[in-house]
Amino acid sequence: MADRFADEKADFHPRSWLSRYRRTSIGYLIKMLLFYHGIGIVLLLVGSAAIEQVMPDHEEPSIPRSLSGVLAAGPLEETIFFGIPFYIFGNAYSVLVTGAVWVGVHLLNTDTFSVNNLAFGNLLFVLPSLFFSVRTWVSGKGWFSIAAHSAWNGVFFAAGCSSGEFKCTAVDSDIGTTVISGALSAGLIAATYVLYKRRESKERQRLAA
Repeated sequence: MADRFADEKADFHPRSWLSRYRRTSIGYLIKMLLFYHGIGIVLLLVGSAAIEQVMPDHEEPSIPRSLSGVLAAGPLEETIFFGIPFYIFGNAYSVLVTGAVWVGVHLLNTDTFSVNNLAFGNLLFVLPSLFFSVRTWVSGKGWFSIAAHSAWNGVFFAAGCSSGEFKCTAVDSDIGTTVISGALSAGLIAATYVLYKRRESKERQRLAA
């Protein structure tokens, strides 16, 4: 009898981490999401313990967050660092480069730019998510990556707020920032969709030739 989880095992293997998923159903994509985010949680826990030993004065930054901001991060980050580069350059390796920049940006998620206040834990957690986003876009399911990104941010926002880890608000203190981020998110999604349709049209023309 064929291995029931053959597709999952193949997609979990590191040699597949820049390739299309073998399946792209919602349930399967959720499995991949939990797989990569599970690795991120392990890296966060192990890395934080190591950082504490090497840098006893290190303090993971805690900056105020708004619900509107963390939800807008999904479409903003996914389109800028993954979707648009993929539809412009057309391969996973170019998206890996822009995605690496995205990972690096998370290290600077702090209001004090000193070594003892850099967000090492944040960087370690999102590192595996780089491969999830790359593969999801390459598999033609970028919309799921955007939705999952915002949903995951929302879950951690709720957890951080309830535990008092950081100060939370529904919208940014400057309402203009909320309006701008919302409008920019919509514009980037629209631009990404246009690029997607253009790529799809070129692919149809290539196959018809």
